[in-house]
Amino acid sequence: MKITESPSFSARTKVAEPVDQTAKKGVLYGVLAYSIWGSFPVFFKALDGATPLEIVSHRIFWSAVFLFILVVVRQQLGALRSIFNDRWLLLTLCGSTLLIATNWLTFLYAVQRGEVLQSSLGYFMTPLISVLLGFVFLQERLSLWQKISVLCAFLGVLNLAFHQGQFPWLALILACSFALYGLLRKLAQVEAMVGLTVETALLAPLSLGYLLLLFIQQQGAFLEGSLCLNALLPLSGLVTAIPLLFFIGAARRLRLATVGFLQYITPSLHFLLAVGLYGEEFSSRHFVSFLLIWIGLGVYSADTLWKNRPVHQHRKIA
Repeated sequence: MKITESPSFSARTKVAEPVDQTAKKGVLYGVLAYSIWGSFPVFFKALDGATPLEIVSHRIFWSAVFLFILVVVRQQLGALRSIFNDRWLLLTLCGSTLLIATNWLTFLYAVQRGEVLQSSLGYFMTPLISVLLGFVFLQERLSLWQKISVLCAFLGVLNLAFHQGQFPWLALILACSFALYGLLRKLAQVEAMVGLTVETALLAPLSLGYLLLLFIQQQGAFLEGSLCLNALLPLSGLVTAIPLLFFIGAARRLRLATVGFLQYITPSLHFLLAVGLYGEEFSSRHFVSFLLIWIGLGVYSADTLWKNRPVHQHRKIA
């Protein structure tokens, strides 16, 4: 950390302390968010009786209800209204809304198809795509080792696509949609909970309309006899909102590259669940691809730790 010259040591300490506290809080929020997301396959496997689109609709609608109640309790209705009066901010949140909804739908589709391993691959790719986005849009510089880490991940995806005879499109959609979501939420200068309330509110009417249509046509899983689904589908809103609040809090406090680095927690847990609990196939081609991506993550992690190591400089005071 670069320390600028100032009249006294205490003055320097007062300037640096809030930055350190902000970073620590951002890391904590990131770890909590990614750990909760890492356990999502277990939760959403329990919703197997509902289609991915129905589950996403429940996630959006109940998240909107839960978040709106929190906004009212915290007396933030004024902040909520101000967003709808800011065209640029509202447009940014419309974009982030579409991205996160795409991510949710793709993830549920992968889980229900027994493709948890591919969802793991997608979220392993996300940190490195976040690094690239930070470089392109936020002028976050890439070191030589970070460029090597991105190249390793790219080779891993190509290897998997070459051996499977088809591109791992589920993994790519998951990675790109979530990395772009993180970028837009970093650019949108809005309080985490208020912004997320707007995102869910934008799609809540469509979600509710679709759920009512399913109910009228008796094609939905909700309120059709399964006590488990009747309880878990509304709960999916709470399960959705909490880690997203943590993530947005982390994204606003940390560099996009650092947020991407913490991302490895989620795919690691997905990988363990896919292979250890669900018995998905893990062949030699998967091993080579994942190894290349893990090498990329390892190189990036080592480079980040090296740059952020404590450096004790003894200054001669004149």
